[in-house]
Amino acid sequence: MLTNRKTKTVVGLAALVGAVVQFLVFHLVVQAAWERPYSWADHNISDLGNRTCAVQAEPQMRWVCSPDHGMMNESFIRLGVLAVIGLLLSAPLWRPGARAARGLLLGAGLGWVLVGLAPADVNENVHVLGAALIMLAGNIGLIVAGRQASDPIVRRFGLPLGALGLTAFTLFLSQQYLGLGMGGMERVAVFPQLAWLVLFAVVGLRHLFTNEQPSPAGPVLSSSGRRSR
Repeated sequence: MLTNRKTKTVVGLAALVGAVVQFLVFHLVVQAAWERPYSWADHNISDLGNRTCAVQAEPQMRWVCSPDHGMMNESFIRLGVLAVIGLLLSAPLWRPGARAARGLLLGAGLGWVLVGLAPADVNENVHVLGAALIMLAGNIGLIVAGRQASDPIVRRFGLPLGALGLTAFTLFLSQQYLGLGMGGMERVAVFPQLAWLVLFAVVGLRHLFTNEQPSPAGPVLSSSGRRSR
């Protein structure tokens, strides 16, 4: 039987998985509606949320016309909101004082909300701020999470995934795409965070339902719903 605290944590972890799954599903659905094929290599993720059809010149020339842009922007917002909810409710699965990593990842969640509320062709400044929170704050958050998450598996993947995303973000800004294309490099900067959130959620759920302790150095929920060491 789940205690109240355990139930909240399970809901939070489920929210993280749901956030990523719905984003990927709507990404595929919205890109399929394009009359001219959408390219993961040549188009930005946020091109799916642009409201108007036009040739975009920066950072490279491409035709953008997303009929279901509203659906994609709603998905961006859901991703951010669910990520924030999940990170807040999963607090018992973090080491004591793990405010830096959670704060940075919460900032990335806010970034997704800003990206959805302000498409690039509507309010570029706010959109760029949101993208920076996702790719800069979020990836730094993963690196910090390599020390502050309770589970050793989750910690082990935090540093390499964050370093990969941060490196890709730097290359994306300098327009060095290494054969992946603009959109491909952007995805390398973004997708490690999504993968880590799912990993964190799956591992956390395993501990909750098997009453395993992820690490003697980190707090976990015991079968009574209290933190144990």
